[in-house]
Amino acid sequence: MTTIAELPPGFADKVLSAQSTFRSVMDAMARPGSVQRIVPMAGAPDTMMRGTAAIALTLFDHDTPLWLDARMSESPELVKWLKFHTGAPVVQDSSIASFALISDGGALPQLERFALGTSEYPDRSTTLILQVDSLDAGRSFELRGPGIDGVAMLNASVKPFDLFERLHVNEALFPRGIDVVLVADDALVAIPRTTRIASKGS
Repeated sequence: MTTIAELPPGFADKVLSAQSTFRSVMDAMARPGSVQRIVPMAGAPDTMMRGTAAIALTLFDHDTPLWLDARMSESPELVKWLKFHTGAPVVQDSSIASFALISDGGALPQLERFALGTSEYPDRSTTLILQVDSLDAGRSFELRGPGIDGVAMLNASVKPFDLFERLHVNEALFPRGIDVVLVADDALVAIPRTTRIASKGS
């Protein structure tokens, strides 16, 4: 059993670190496809990247229901760490989650299983936080939409391999839809629901 004292620490400087992380996430959302760095690093449990831990410490609280994929939910240390540092309730029903943490993208459920928002409250959708292998190498993608001057290029190694094809569901759902934050160690890229993605081959 992991005791509280044995859990990885949160932020060393809670206020400054949360402000800096929040700014990184907001910059990523405002400029889809741009790689942002999370500077103040948090201690992170196994299976959780440092960037994911920083986002959790910044955005999660007792009012944000949280869904964990199987790999994360099977880690007692990770669940305990989230509960201790954020107070966010972990839910089994993905359709009521404010956030979903995905460490095994290959096992990502169908996007329709998450909250897609309503016409009145499109922001009441699930934000996926998906851990990926790389945000500077891999397949090339062209991103277009609000916050992008013309076209943004993203090179990423992502599972599931058809993630961006799956996100085309956002076009039909607009203004509802799923926002995605990709995390690779301390780097993050946001793909808001308004962003349109085209693959540029291998």
